[in-house]
Amino acid sequence: MPEILLDINNIVFDYNKGGRALDGVDFAVASGEFVALAGRNGSGKTTLTRLAMALLKPTSGSITLQGKNTSAMTPADMAHSIGYVFQNPDRQIFRDTVAKEVAYGPEQLKFTPEAVNEAVSKALSMTGLTEAADSFPRTLSRGQKQKVAIASAIAMQPKMLILDEPTSGQDPWEAQNLMELLVGLNKQGITIILVTHDMELIAEYTTRAVVLDKGCKVFDGTPAALFDGSQDIARWGLIPPAAVALSQQLNGINSTDAAELTGLVSRAINQRRENHA
Repeated sequence: MPEILLDINNIVFDYNKGGRALDGVDFAVASGEFVALAGRNGSGKTTLTRLAMALLKPTSGSITLQGKNTSAMTPADMAHSIGYVFQNPDRQIFRDTVAKEVAYGPEQLKFTPEAVNEAVSKALSMTGLTEAADSFPRTLSRGQKQKVAIASAIAMQPKMLILDEPTSGQDPWEAQNLMELLVGLNKQGITIILVTHDMELIAEYTTRAVVLDKGCKVFDGTPAALFDGSQDIARWGLIPPAAVALSQQLNGINSTDAAELTGLVSRAINQRRENHA
């Protein structure tokens, strides 16, 4: 049975003047999962991830990381196990070369110089940034900057990555390239929590979806179950992927995958032609 890495138990969080942001949220993330955390703006997604990183402390409830309560832990403590990637990579980038940027985290964790070099080399290779090692990070594209932020996180050798809307502001090719990178990292054993409002990404890449609405967990299951038509996801501010929306309009045809849906529609059209020949 996979190890439970992060266990969020009945979390409540109140902002001093902003009311209740989270109300009794429960879910656990096991080693090797690729989880989407979804919900409309203001649903509590970012607050929950900030709690998971010990950037905030819960009003009540508990969070455990590999069985240890995080109430007394600092963000630096959490960084040994969880890498956090902000929506805007410019918030994380401040050094003058990609290699130096990626080296910052391991240096802060007191890696030896040899271990820092090894971690940087491996992280650059895993993210396809080896040739950009000496580049000035701020001259890179948005997608490349996001990869620098991911490389900086994985250089610290975390068991889990939390990414907040990592494809925001990217063109479709960069977004696909980044998602394929995350799939590859997941296959290498890194657990992924992807904060996103993009239902297409959830349907195509993730294996589990947790949906928040008004600070409460309202769904926890597979993307297929989220989009099979049994859930009124519009009430949570979600729009189904295009392939799902189309399949729901076609009698007897159902798929969350665009390529598969194309084949099903084509076969259905040909079958109907034969039936009426």
